[in-house]
Amino acid sequence: MAHRQWQSYVDAFAERGWEVREVDVDDACPDSVFIEDAGFVFGEIAVVARPGAPSRRPEVPPVAAALEQAGYSLCQIEAPGTLDGGDVLKIGDDVYIGVGGRTNRAAIDQVAGFLEPFGARVHPVANDAVLHLKSAVTALPDGVVLGWGPVTPAEGLPPVFDMPEEPGAHVVDLGGGDVLIAASAPRSIELVAGRGWSPVVVDIGEFEKLEGCVTCLSIRLRDRCAS
Repeated sequence: MAHRQWQSYVDAFAERGWEVREVDVDDACPDSVFIEDAGFVFGEIAVVARPGAPSRRPEVPPVAAALEQAGYSLCQIEAPGTLDGGDVLKIGDDVYIGVGGRTNRAAIDQVAGFLEPFGARVHPVANDAVLHLKSAVTALPDGVVLGWGPVTPAEGLPPVFDMPEEPGAHVVDLGGGDVLIAASAPRSIELVAGRGWSPVVVDIGEFEKLEGCVTCLSIRLRDRCAS
């Protein structure tokens, strides 16, 4: 089942013009399917994460190699900094980073040093309700932030549009007005469509059992309004 859901997720990107590059599977790193935690990109820079869970750090080198091969300049988070890519929400030049169990302020200071010379504005956001910031909030292509009330951070973000289901707070901008969203959020799918976007619905139920969502199964390399 998980393999079929994974292929449907990959197909959603490929059918909309994305070139999909899959990093080699490492059975010793079962969480590596949640590849977003290994890093993120801003312009021509790839920030290579240092996950807050030491057991996940072996996942990072192959992802860093793939990002370098894709043409990005690498910046590496160093100790004592810890950062999971799932804590990073980019909306244009604004980079919101959750401070919580997996990401600390030392890492956020490093990110600011890497990216502010290139026009980024880095904003720490206190997050203690969920594992990662993007488990609580993401954003539509126009920059409208989506959240689910019980886990939305109280401050540090632009105004948040409250969704009726937790998975409805998780979307990915696929370009061209298409928005990736999980099948487990039917009322939220209707709301996204009502705001003028075209929902691309995928079933990722097997990954949701492990606290995964549509953002954490990929690192999007194209420049987008929100990711």
